[in-house]
Amino acid sequence: MGCRGFIDAGRAVRLASRMIVLSLAIAACGREHRRAVAADGREHYSAYSAGGEVTDAFGRVNIYGRTGANELSPIAARARPLVYVPNSLSGTVSVIDPKTYQVINTFKTGRVPQHVVPSYDLTRLWVLNNGSSTVTAIDPLTGTAGESIKVDDPYNMYYTPDGQYAIVVAEKQERLDFRDVNTLDLVQSVQADCRGIDHMEFTADGQFMIATCEFNGHLLKVDLATRRPVGDLALDSTGLNPAMPQDIRSSPDGRTFFVADMKRDGVHLIDPVSFRRIGFIHTGPGTHGLYPSRDGRYLYVTNRGWNTLKAGRNGPGSVSVIDPMARTVVATWAIPGGGSPDMGNVTADGNELWVSGRYDDEVYVFDTRTGVLTHKIPVGRQPHGLCVWPQPGRYSLGHTGNMR
Repeated sequence: MGCRGFIDAGRAVRLASRMIVLSLAIAACGREHRRAVAADGREHYSAYSAGGEVTDAFGRVNIYGRTGANELSPIAARARPLVYVPNSLSGTVSVIDPKTYQVINTFKTGRVPQHVVPSYDLTRLWVLNNGSSTVTAIDPLTGTAGESIKVDDPYNMYYTPDGQYAIVVAEKQERLDFRDVNTLDLVQSVQADCRGIDHMEFTADGQFMIATCEFNGHLLKVDLATRRPVGDLALDSTGLNPAMPQDIRSSPDGRTFFVADMKRDGVHLIDPVSFRRIGFIHTGPGTHGLYPSRDGRYLYVTNRGWNTLKAGRNGPGSVSVIDPMARTVVATWAIPGGGSPDMGNVTADGNELWVSGRYDDEVYVFDTRTGVLTHKIPVGRQPHGLCVWPQPGRYSLGHTGNMR
């Protein structure tokens, strides 16, 4: 699709005593790539600075300051409230009415749909069909599927904070593909020694992103100005306790990144500026997904119940609630009868946490005010990156709804 690129291989960057090979594929399109305009009608991060982007009237950083309960943009407010569940082994998406908690539609996509990702400007949702190298558009006004576009190895997708690029996480290729945010034409590929590259978070100033490397236990830091790796961090420098990093999210003040570790059963604390590990919080078996509450006071952590990808049913899954500023677990929510909570979202009003039950073929709904599991909803086989829509915020940074 789009313009064909060339590979300039052989540029080596030595990072933290390890070698990362950077291969750039720059598409010869002969035109500029326009930024996406956010749902508030603005272009964001014209300069790398937190000021005015994630700061309040007193200059204090609050990453989640514009994603409070029911703070829907006019674009998002027009969407039909629905929950989209990609069923990886079924090759389908289940659509759930959040008012009735019933599946109202199931449609086929491509092979191995992994995540449902809101676009930067909130005008559509994308189903990432990893196995068939396609992405399928969803119209959030109606909840219906549209065209599919060829995109190589789309495991996950994010967006640069300035709205210029979509970043397709090509996990099998160990590659980040920077694509035109509007057309998804390839602009540049960055290949690095990051096995199982999966999830990302962005610094408050919008200049850097940090990605998790699931299968070699490292983190990768990328400068968005140059789109090149500038840091590499082993979560276990001794090699004695293998790490398996999953989701990654920022504290409200942007000073600490939390990294879920499925092998270590907890969350690493990372200083994103100095790029070093500064602590660890134990949560539960198979720590996997991270979701901030609507006021940013809490971080909901899904514990999948298993430390392996070959898991069974009715495992000891749970949800831990972390106070990200105090860096402590303040509550643990159980799943009666067991389960495997994976990926999802908080509802627009903040009153519910919806997550997929990866190995139990169901969806869980928790009341965030009480911690009680209120619903189990049967869906397809191996549900994964569930998306609740609409969500508050001015723009999406990708995944199942990392909103700002």
